[in-house]
Amino acid sequence: MPSLLSGTIDLKFAPQDSGRLTRQITDRLRAAILSGALPQGYRLPSSRVLAEDFKVARNTVSSAIDQLAVEGYVVVVHGRRPVVAAVEKTQLIAGDVLGHPGSGAMRISHWARQVSRSDRHFTNDGRSRPFAPGLADAREFPHEIWARCLRRAARSRYLSGHAGVNHPALRTALLRHLVEHRGVKADARRLIITSSAQAAIELISRVILNAGDLAWIESPGYGGARTVLEATGARVKGIPLDGSGLRLAGRTDRPRLIFCTPSHQYPTGRLMPIARRQELLAFATEIGTAIIEDDYDSEFHFDGRPVVALQGLDTAGHVFYVGTFSKSMLPDIRVGYAIVPDGLVETFEKVQRHTSQVVTGATQGALAEFIADGDYATHIRRMTRIYRSRRDRLTHALASVVGERLAITPPAGGMQLLARLEPGSDDCRLAADLAMVGMMARPLSRHFTGRITEQGLFLGFAAWDDSEIDAGVDLLGTVIAAKLRDR
Repeated sequence: MPSLLSGTIDLKFAPQDSGRLTRQITDRLRAAILSGALPQGYRLPSSRVLAEDFKVARNTVSSAIDQLAVEGYVVVVHGRRPVVAAVEKTQLIAGDVLGHPGSGAMRISHWARQVSRSDRHFTNDGRSRPFAPGLADAREFPHEIWARCLRRAARSRYLSGHAGVNHPALRTALLRHLVEHRGVKADARRLIITSSAQAAIELISRVILNAGDLAWIESPGYGGARTVLEATGARVKGIPLDGSGLRLAGRTDRPRLIFCTPSHQYPTGRLMPIARRQELLAFATEIGTAIIEDDYDSEFHFDGRPVVALQGLDTAGHVFYVGTFSKSMLPDIRVGYAIVPDGLVETFEKVQRHTSQVVTGATQGALAEFIADGDYATHIRRMTRIYRSRRDRLTHALASVVGERLAITPPAGGMQLLARLEPGSDDCRLAADLAMVGMMARPLSRHFTGRITEQGLFLGFAAWDDSEIDAGVDLLGTVIAAKLRDR
């Protein structure tokens, strides 16, 4: 046993079951890494040597090392001894223990620690800033109609005393809309109503994934999904894109779950064509992989009719279809939904109850009326015209002011566009400079899982009128010009 390890870790363990021994070994090795006693690059002894010194079974030590590898504390390569990974000690200590070591400090779970490492930042300062992606324009929403629906739903539920996790009327109305406009194939009982699309993604991940399972996500892709998948303990791999979306050719690994946005890829805006969709479905069917199809803003399609959802092409029951009302209506309407395979409906309803992923009955009732009466479809048609105009306005303004510095492909739909920067640019620094002058743009590089191949800005256009777009682009141009002068 190397002297560094023997002098760092208490090698004596009380006899007990292997599960508790594994946890003790894991905790002691983790603590030594967090404290810096086992530094970055230190090569641990082999599992055989560790087992001899700990006086435990070799499988017990291997399980502890595997857990540390999943958490990112060590790097394991087949045929070589584990190596202590590059970790930021202060961040991990803050994420692992509340209080001071040795003072009865309270620990938080692996799940909470993983979520806390997410680089997704949420702001709630009471104002929206151009050009924050994914925001609807609340000024254009039919508030009076919606308020009337809420009042009637609240009164109706109070008088009837009816309570349900998944409101039958909402299931029926929403399914009719999705069948007509998105081409899904399902019956109403397969619709699970959640507090957001993010909540639906988390429910599906919890049901499908175990710690250590392999999950694929598009790269670049939706960071919120990556956070959820990593929090389950899954091994998340970013899959590069080509012109048709997820690049499947040549892949030999077998994921348990694939997250994708085929109708409007996030954040590039690409559409996955039918041939690639069929290839993806055949791949999932062959190996028994689940697919989460996030159809986050495909209600807004500017060029022709929207393409049929991937779920509508699935004949094997592998696709989970996820959507949200926060994009199509208002951000404050925290309602999402998922269409789950027929054989899993009962499982999801039980998981939904046990995790309290429940939307209030009045909100569900109001949504049911809003959709059934045609107000939802009318609102979508109106906002599609408005958002198309705003997309064109932002595209033309960017081309006029900073066209030589940004490459823009106008999206066929949605609420945001991607402006690519020149090679060698620093999109994170540019986004930080824009934040200093009261603007918001998401850097493209933050959307990659693994190797970063592009730099750019993800810009929303839905929530701002023409004058606001023009002013925002002028400010963006000023910031970019200042950065060029500083080079």
